[in-house]
This record gives sequence, C-alpha cells and structure tokens, in this order.
Amino acid sequence: MVNEGPNQEERDDTPAPESALQADPSVSVHPSVSINPSVSVHPSSSAHPSALAQPSGLAHPSSSGPEDLSVIKVSRRRWAVVLVFSCYSMCNAFQWIQYGSINNIFMHFYGVSAFAIDWLSMCYMLTYIPLLLPVAWLLEKFGLRTIALTGSALNCLGAWVKLGSLKPHLFPVTVVGQVICSVAQVFILGMPSRIASVWFGANEVSTACSVAVFGNQLGIAIGFLVPPVLVPNVEDRDKLAYHISIMFYIIGGVATLLLILVFIVFKEKPKYPPSRAQSLSYALTSPDASYLGSIAQLFKNLNFVLLVITYGLNAGAFYALSTLLNRMVIWHYPGEEVNAGRIGLTIVIAGMLGAVISGIWLDRSKTYKETTLVVYIMTLVGMVVYTFTLNLGHLWVVFITAGTMGFFMTGYLPLGFEFAAELTYPESEGISSGLLNISAQVFGIIFTISQGQIIDNYGTKPGNIFLCLFLTLGAALTAFIKPDLRRQKANKETPENKLQEEEEESNTSKVPTAVSEDHL
Repeated sequence: MVNEGPNQEERDDTPAPESALQADPSVSVHPSVSINPSVSVHPSSSAHPSALAQPSGLAHPSSSGPEDLSVIKVSRRRWAVVLVFSCYSMCNAFQWIQYGSINNIFMHFYGVSAFAIDWLSMCYMLTYIPLLLPVAWLLEKFGLRTIALTGSALNCLGAWVKLGSLKPHLFPVTVVGQVICSVAQVFILGMPSRIASVWFGANEVSTACSVAVFGNQLGIAIGFLVPPVLVPNVEDRDKLAYHISIMFYIIGGVATLLLILVFIVFKEKPKYPPSRAQSLSYALTSPDASYLGSIAQLFKNLNFVLLVITYGLNAGAFYALSTLLNRMVIWHYPGEEVNAGRIGLTIVIAGMLGAVISGIWLDRSKTYKETTLVVYIMTLVGMVVYTFTLNLGHLWVVFITAGTMGFFMTGYLPLGFEFAAELTYPESEGISSGLLNISAQVFGIIFTISQGQIIDNYGTKPGNIFLCLFLTLGAALTAFIKPDLRRQKANKETPENKLQEEEEESNTSKVPTAVSEDHL
C-alpha cells in the first residue's frame, strides 16, 4: 500500500512502492502504451502523441486527472461507504418482506386475496426486469454517488407514500408505495460488487461484498421479526390501522435519516485506486465503449451464462420461500404468525453468518468454484431436510432445519456476485451483477407463483419438492463452470513481479559468461 503524497516523486528520485511512478506534467502517454505484454491502453486525446511511456510498463494518467492511477492506496472512507449502503439496502429489503411476513393480517385489513398480497412482494421482482439495463447504464454514465442518492431517495418516498394507505379501501395506495420502493431496489441490488471493487483492496473485496449484501439480508431478517410484533392479529380494523401506522412511521423516519447519511458520506470513488486490478480497469475503460456490446460480450462467456442460470435458480428459490413462508407455517401451525416470522429471521440470520464466513474464506483461499459448488450442494441438502420435517408438528425442528438451509441458501448470494466479477473482469461489475439479479427475479416470480399454486392445491410438501428439483439442476450446472479467475490474474500481474522475473532472467543469462571468464 502506498502512503506517499502526490509530490514525493519530485522530492525523491527513488520510485514509489508498487513501481508506481508518478506522472511528470511535462510527459504524456503515448497512444499505444502497453500495460503488460498482452494489454494496451489508448488514453484520452489530451495525451501528446509523441511522448513515450516510462520504462515501468504502466500507463501514466494525465497530471490533470482526478486521481493518479499509478498509486495503489485504500481509502479510510471505504468502510463508512459500505456500511451506509448496507443500511439503506436493509431498509429497502425490510419493505419488500413486511407484507409477506404477516400475509394473513394484511389480507384481513384490506379485504384482498393471498395472491394480491403476494404481488406486493413480487412487484419487486417484476419491476427489476425491465429497469435493470437502464439503471446499469445510468451507473456507468453517472457513477456510484448519483445511483446511491437516487435509490435512497426513492426508498424514502415509497415509505412515506404508504402512510396514505391506512384505510381498508386504500389498498391501491399501498401498492403505489410498494412499487416506488421496488424501483428503488433496482438502484440497490447491483451495487455490492461495484462498491467492493471501486473502494476496497484485493484482499478485502469479497469481505466487503459480503458486508454490502449483509445489509439486504439483515433487512429481510428484521422484516420477518418486527411486523408480527408491531402488528398483532386482531379483528378490529381501526386497531389494525393504528398498529400498521406505527410500523410505517418508523420505516419512514429511518429511510429519511439514511437518505441524509447517503448525501453526507457517499463519494463517487476514492482518490487512488485501491488495487492493481482496479487501476487497470480505470485505464482500460473507454468512454466510447458500447454498453450493449459489453452485454453481448458477457453472454459469449459460457462460464458466466452458466452462473447466471444457477444463481437465478438459487436466489429465486429463496425469494419464493421468503414470500410464502408465512402461509406454509400457518398451514401446519395455525395461529403461529410470530413464530413464522422468527423462522424467517432464523433463515436470514444464519444466511448472513454464512455470507460473512464465505467472504472471509474467499479472500484467503480464492477458491471461488469449489466454495460455490459446496455451498450449492449443501443448500440442496438443507432444502430436502426442511421439506420433510416441516409437517412433523415440532416447531423447534423447523427452526433448526430452516436455519441450516438458510446458512447455505442465503450465504450463497454474495458468492455469486464475487464469482461473476472474477469471471467477467474487466467488464463492469454493475452489468454482471445486474444480469445475475434479473435471472433471480425471473425465477423468483416463476417459483413464487408456481409454488403458491401447488401449496393451495396439493400442500406444502409438493411445493417444496418442486424447489428441490430446480436446486438439483442448479448444483449440476455449477459443476460445469470453469474457474477462470481473471481479476485474480490481473492482481498478480504486478510490475514488481515482472521486474523480478526480468532480473532473474538477466542473472541466469550472465552465469555462463562468468564461468567462461573464470575458466579462461
């Protein structure tokens, strides 16, 4: 990590660590400066065409640029950024599940069907599909700060709109508020891997991505736990309206506070790139690059296509289980709305633990393919056990089996983001994670509708077996993904390694000469 200031090179002729030579204002970059033997960079038109590059092999940015790409240094602000993001992601995720976790209570209050309440969750999945590509383009065009402010503002607006739906005949107003929150989600779900790459060093990216996803999972956990406590199952609709208003006011206040924090804390990017891979990514980024061309390039990557399918199957199963959990538990344990929420909480808390452990493990081992495959198989095993123990009549058994399943099922989610970033480097993490989420939303809608119909007609066990079949398919496809870890390769191709190899080759070539001279 480089701690020197921008002017140290002028005071000292010794090159900075990481072979990060500072750019002299009088020297510009040649249009075809080589980054490494297999990569070349075309700088902006401000570079003078006749000025040659430094011998270090790095592309040197113009002195007028916002950051010096030759300095590798992590920012102290990075943890504040990821924690604020995690918090407003948590707030948005809470609003996704707050209706589904007390499905039967909202059915009674608004006088609508279970399917109508299910759509308050599924609208999150539905709005994501058409809006992903425009939002991903906005992320590339305007950057992290603009997208973060937009997502947080929409989340806040949706929370306050719901306060206008505290009468049984105002169900359409709560639908409008939920749709606004679902649009905010589009500005949130694709951010974790992008924030991790832009702000964190090579040995922190997986942990940072897990922390960012952690907030979303924590929001779902709170969404399972808090609504059954704040909104008890009472017959009087006026009392219900009062309890629902307390929940809506709390979430509106929290969303407003988080919007203020995003405005204060969030910055576009650090002054210096935090890793070698990110520095190269900045250098390779072209303002004229085709956005649709990047998407087409990703779909030519067979390993990424397989990951899109397998991630969608796993995350879609989780969305369906979360949406329908209240109905499944009440089916076997009538009157246990609070425990249904606690079971959902157990699933998500266990998954958060699994996500953090997986992130730390990946940062140390870099075994993306192996870890992903093992977690996927264990998700399937956990789902099978949960399926055949749900109807035993013992809630404590359900808590244990659901928690075990959640540890692997929701723990898989950040693994998918990071594996995608490795397989698709140097393509934008916003695009790759966005495509993963589109797959998750599509399968989530299909699984929620299909499993809901199966449960209504045949019971919970056939509905869960339906998900087990698709998780089996996902585990099988994961085995065919090749671990082409491009980002890790970029981080290893450092100038120090190159210079060391050249010195070793030079020393080796001199040995025969020295021997010949001694012999003579």
